[in-house]
Amino acid sequence: MLTTDFLSRLVDAVDSCPWSAAAGRGTPRAAARPALRPLYTPEERRRRDASPWTLVQGVLAPVQFIIFLVSLALVLNFLLTGQGESAATFSVIVKTLVLYTIMVTGSIWEHEIFGRYLFAPAFFWEDVVSMLVLALHTAYLAALISGSLPVHALMLLALTAYATYVINATQFVLKLRAARRQPAGFGGGDGLAAGFSG
Repeated sequence: MLTTDFLSRLVDAVDSCPWSAAAGRGTPRAAARPALRPLYTPEERRRRDASPWTLVQGVLAPVQFIIFLVSLALVLNFLLTGQGESAATFSVIVKTLVLYTIMVTGSIWEHEIFGRYLFAPAFFWEDVVSMLVLALHTAYLAALISGSLPVHALMLLALTAYATYVINATQFVLKLRAARRQPAGFGGGDGLAAGFSG
């Protein structure tokens, strides 16, 4: 009997069939899952909608993305052709300065909404990856200023920083979509930004 109970629990744990309850194999997995915490409580949503930093984040995020696309093209052009080193370098510096701006304003936004400057539970993993993005961009600037890396290696470092930026931007876009899908009574809705530090 103990073996049968153990096997039943094991099957339930790995069972991916959406009709398991209808087939007599326990409760549906969705019903067994605990309810997820909404991204915003009603009070946090009110603060988000009233904050001027929400608009700042909503403007800076697409501006940074456009700068990223231009810079990515310039960096790739340099790596492929060996031409345009100055333009590529300047574009990475501009991208990094905009990143610093959005990180500072995003931290202010997060403090105003959630009461802490970084690592609020609602954006914990986004902030973790943002720190990596920031570290890689800063490493680029440090290597550029110190001359510790040749130009080709610098551009590869920039591409690494950009790859982490894309991952971070995707995190925030998915979080924004999740916030928009939340019922209005649970702090979701159509706010301009869910926070976009990366």
